[in-house]
Amino acid sequence: MAHSHRASSENDVPIGRSVHLSLLATLGLIAALTVVGVILLWPDAAKLDALRQQTPFAAPGVTTTTGRITHVAPACPDSHQSGGGTASCGTIMVRVIDGEGRGDLTEVRVAPEVTASGLGAGDDVQLVRTPPQHGQPVSYTYDTTKRTASLGWLALCFVLVVLAVARVRGFMAILGLCFSALTIYYFLLPALLAGEPPTLVAVVSASAIMFVVLYTTHGLSLRTSTALAGTLAGIALTAALSVVSIGYTHLTGVADETGGMVSTFATGLDFQGLLACGVILAGLGVLNDVTITQASSVWELRAASETMSRRDLFVSAMRIGRDHIASTIYTIAFAYAGASLAVLLLLTIYDRPLSQLISSESLAEEIARTLVTATGLILAVPITTAIATLVTSGAPSAQPTRPLEPGHQI
Repeated sequence: MAHSHRASSENDVPIGRSVHLSLLATLGLIAALTVVGVILLWPDAAKLDALRQQTPFAAPGVTTTTGRITHVAPACPDSHQSGGGTASCGTIMVRVIDGEGRGDLTEVRVAPEVTASGLGAGDDVQLVRTPPQHGQPVSYTYDTTKRTASLGWLALCFVLVVLAVARVRGFMAILGLCFSALTIYYFLLPALLAGEPPTLVAVVSASAIMFVVLYTTHGLSLRTSTALAGTLAGIALTAALSVVSIGYTHLTGVADETGGMVSTFATGLDFQGLLACGVILAGLGVLNDVTITQASSVWELRAASETMSRRDLFVSAMRIGRDHIASTIYTIAFAYAGASLAVLLLLTIYDRPLSQLISSESLAEEIARTLVTATGLILAVPITTAIATLVTSGAPSAQPTRPLEPGHQI
């Protein structure tokens, strides 16, 4: 059987007008609610300033400065206690190159892993400078290695690869990524610290990000709108599942030292809500991936056969969706396993029964995060497929059939 060759553009796919209008009206309403949510949840600057003043980075007079390494001593043997002098083991010799104390040459002790990371003469480090007090001279301590330049080159390499391979679409994706980072930094994080409801903040932030990211990356089209609708449904489901599962499993949201420090400095935060917020954010990228893929699959199938029934179209698209779900579940699980490798190693060292390890806060949190994110992702696939099937199931296009291309037949 031979048929004409069609490009799978919006004009080639029959559209259900009533469903089309309903979809756009629904997205318009959600966009308006998102804007209202951002306005209502916008963090109180005065409250944030008060919190920051109560939580100074260092004691009065203590500052951070940059130093350049002139010499790195070998790491100390485990049983060796180093003495003074520039030849001491486990130390680096640093010359201060900016801020207070510029020009000072100081010896700073560092942890063995810092030396093992490959630091050498010419590398920059960040130091904490304590001014003279109680008869003691100025002292410097190691804070962290300066990685701005190396991270900058890595980011530049990433951008060049994206532009070389994905071109304009990649450039738009980078813009969407920048918007996402700005939203998290200037809205989500301050709103959480200001005490706004974490789950609501996460849903509003995720909605705002997805509106901009999807349309920026994939263009203003009905196909993108369909994927956006499926993504928003997935966000809502993930939010609901995360709240229920965190309460059901009695997770506290404080699984490591960082959570403990935050609870000390920012009292009154809902840490279970913060955990739910993290689950919602963690699933955004993969959720966006599967919904845009499903919308595109339906569009391609409809363009290939305008006479296919809605049921057959849905079933065919779900075959693609099931394959994508299977591979994406592994993606989520391995991503969390990689991010939590140190925790897994520590739990393994304890040599406790597996049932006890699973119940530990650190591991149970990662398991719950993985399962909730994967469940929301799975449910978003049939939802997106159903919406796309309804949207593309209008009357066949009246456009004239293109002549059969040589050699193109089935």
